[in-house]
Amino acid sequence: MNEETFNLSIRKFLKTVGVKSQHEIEQAVAKALAGGMISGTETFPAGMTLEVAGLKLKVKFEGEIKLQ
Repeated sequence: MNEETFNLSIRKFLKTVGVKSQHEIEQAVAKALAGGMISGTETFPAGMTLEVAGLKLKVKFEGEIKLQ
């Protein structure tokens, strides 16, 4: 195994996940605000599951997203 290739690959994957996830959340909030579904002061529970099937890895992460 090449450690440098491995680490760069993980970082690239996590960066992609982070950027795309943030974009999706921002779009969902904007849509909900525009539709009057939320006021903009909410806090939302959030969760994400990381899965790497070939390694039989499945890990859940929990947190929250605050709008104010």
